[in-house]
Amino acid sequence: MLEVSHARMVEQLRTLGVREGGTLLVHTSFKAVRPVEGGPLGLIGALRAALGPLGTLVMPAMTSGDTVFDPASTPTENMGITAELFWRQPGVMRSTHPGGSFAAVGPHAADICRPQPLSPPHGPDSPVGRVHDLGGQVLLLGVSHGENTTLHLAEALAQVPYSVEHPCVVEVDGVARTVMIAETDHCCSRFPLADDWLRALGLQQEGPVGHAHARLCDARALVELTVRRLTAEPLTFLCPHDAGCEECDGARQSIATTPA
Repeated sequence: MLEVSHARMVEQLRTLGVREGGTLLVHTSFKAVRPVEGGPLGLIGALRAALGPLGTLVMPAMTSGDTVFDPASTPTENMGITAELFWRQPGVMRSTHPGGSFAAVGPHAADICRPQPLSPPHGPDSPVGRVHDLGGQVLLLGVSHGENTTLHLAEALAQVPYSVEHPCVVEVDGVARTVMIAETDHCCSRFPLADDWLRALGLQQEGPVGHAHARLCDARALVELTVRRLTAEPLTFLCPHDAGCEECDGARQSIATTPA
């Protein structure tokens, strides 16, 4: 495949609908995007160029949570090379959640990365929630809605009845200890239902960026639509009972033990 130039990527992003001066939360797989000029750093540069100097770029910087978290040094876990390189760049801020951190650069970075409650990691008072409040966009670059953390925000706002706890190491008064953090966790294989919901209303733009298929939507529109769906059927995102999905079965089992 031919290498896609920086200028072409910027053009693709703007054609897709990335707003100059806006706030953009990006989930990406560089394997789907490549080859592009400058590699992963070139992709980051194209995203920043498309947003312009008044835009704010946000990416997940989540970690395993099994060691004390240092936002200046703890590597990401399964976030991909682009997200891993992004938080390490000069001027990029990183939030302090011990398992669910995000990184951001731009005028709204400090607000997006300010401290948040431990639970839920992607609730209203989190980087994802703040992107939503700012009227930001969500870009899925070579990945599906299965990787879209904004759908967890919708679950929190819809007050779905399931909540699964996971251990996470935190430091309190200089001492490391393990705490349990509750979140709306499951396999997420049904998150791509959002494709049909958004497409039916013309709320999702799709097209190429680099060599990847990209999806772009407004966070507020996505959340509003998803909350309506979850209010009508709170277990929409869980696999059926007979699917043999351990993660979704665990989420179902949590319903009986979740405090009212």
